Amino acid sequence: MLSIKLSRKGKKNQPFFRMILLENRKDPWGNFLEDLGFVNPLTKKMSLKEERIKYWISKGAQPSGTVHNLLVNQGIIKGEKVKVTRLSNRRRQLAEKEKEKGKEKAPAQKLAATETSKIPAAAEQSASEVPKEEKAKEEKRE
Repeated sequence: MLSIKLSRKGKKNQPFFRMILLENRKDPWGNFLEDLGFVNPLTKKMSLKEERIKYWISKGAQPSGTVHNLLVNQGIIKGEKVKVTRLSNRRRQLAEKEKEKGKEKAPAQKLAATETSKIPAAAEQSASEVPKEEKAKEEKRE
């Protein structure tokens, strides 16, 4: 099966990607069947051969997730973007634990917020009471 992928070129810290057509199982650094354009993420410059991309997709070529999202952004193909990020099982478990902790903390944070809102009122009351006591002591001294 044919696929449309990005092949990284360029120097260190200066990525440059070619959009290529190749067999699904081949690595993108080897030989490819056709060059379909380029993408430069640093300058946001992009040159794609729309007719050839549409032709190969009509023949059954499958774009990778990132390529699919780029083609949707450019309006070459219609549809919704696909989720590209992949998480390992370990990271997925950690993310789920974080969500659970976040859900547990949310009610606690609400309680803390209500308690802190009560604290200044209590502090004001005690602050207003202290001068009354001091006034009473001063009156007794006189």
